[in-house]
Amino acid sequence: MALFLSIHTDIMIFRILFTLGMVLAIDLYAYQAFRTVFKSSATPWIYWGITAAYVVLSLVVTVLMMNGKVDYKIGSILFGASILLAMPKLVAIVPLFIEDISRMIHFAVRLFTTQPALLPERRAFISKIALGLAAVPFLGILDGIWKGRYRYRVISHTLEYEDLPDAFDGFTIAQISDIHSGSFDNQEKVQYGVDMVTELGTDAVVFTGDMVNNIADEAEPWIPTFQRLKGKLGIYSILGNHDYGDYWKFPTPEAKVANLDRLKEIHKEMGMDLLLNESRYFERNGQRIYLAGVENWGLPPFPPYGDLDKALEQIPEDAFTVLLSHDPSHFDAKVKQHPNKVHLTLSGHTHGMQFGIEIPGWIKWSPVKFKYPKWAGMYREEDGKILHVNRGFGYLAFPGRVGMWPEITHITLKKKLA
Repeated sequence: MALFLSIHTDIMIFRILFTLGMVLAIDLYAYQAFRTVFKSSATPWIYWGITAAYVVLSLVVTVLMMNGKVDYKIGSILFGASILLAMPKLVAIVPLFIEDISRMIHFAVRLFTTQPALLPERRAFISKIALGLAAVPFLGILDGIWKGRYRYRVISHTLEYEDLPDAFDGFTIAQISDIHSGSFDNQEKVQYGVDMVTELGTDAVVFTGDMVNNIADEAEPWIPTFQRLKGKLGIYSILGNHDYGDYWKFPTPEAKVANLDRLKEIHKEMGMDLLLNESRYFERNGQRIYLAGVENWGLPPFPPYGDLDKALEQIPEDAFTVLLSHDPSHFDAKVKQHPNKVHLTLSGHTHGMQFGIEIPGWIKWSPVKFKYPKWAGMYREEDGKILHVNRGFGYLAFPGRVGMWPEITHITLKKKLA
């Protein structure tokens, strides 16, 4: 055991030192632009003073978090500061690197001529271009932290189905996902987002998982806020990967079970009908549509708690069905092949990575697409099955959203005329 702890500690120390080494290497390179443009004697003091303060703060917070003495939000703020400091510098070093290639070529050519083999000085206008480019992500990230994380928007979709029962033509659903209540720090803004959902006046409201980051206590202060959610036919919810406490060190296995039990109670206190591999139905004029919800199903490293067969066992194979499943990878892996025709699957989980570029009708991009091919918005299959991936209501780790605003989805089901 002592050997294991020693190896584990050595690995952690190596990771910290490696990260700090990378930060300092980037800083050294990016500093060339600042030094070229800002020639004041105060420039190195300001630049390296900020870097030194960040490094010291990182080490202190890391040690305190390892000992459980720092609130999650402090770690999140540190992560946000890391992104704010690192991303602009990474952008800035690109033109500097291109110029350095040119400088080295120029130097190499001079070696074979009678001219002095001198390395050309760095040009000020290239450094100005580097700083100008760096300002774009700096301002974008700053906006994402300051306002973007609470910039709620409603995205509406109308979905047509030939086999939608006539009585449910015009049925509406509001979807939110990934609340991550442990990250919130502004009750007024969160309440504003919740009220936006209720004001849609939909028939049903659904929540597709991740109420908390790690433990049920995070959601306790937000019970009154989410009690404001209203749907004509109720509010329905499922669990996400973060809700099981798998990323938290509990003192005993019993404490972990008790934590999940408390979170289930919180869903109920918020007015949510939590679907644990089970289904419900709505009935109008003798016709029904079904709503099923699975526990979290995910590809490794996420444990597969979800049981699709169990969730759908009370639903006729040809019945119109809406499925709540937190992880969108479930759709391609299991849902599409299931004997029951699941008409619409509603997921979340990806957050759109809280970073991306979206221009309606032109571009939709985020780095998360390399992990999840279906990561935001609507995805239609040739057989008519549809997956919708919500971009998330809250935020995790990085305390902001850049170009990928928190989403409230408004879905209208329509009868498609033959």
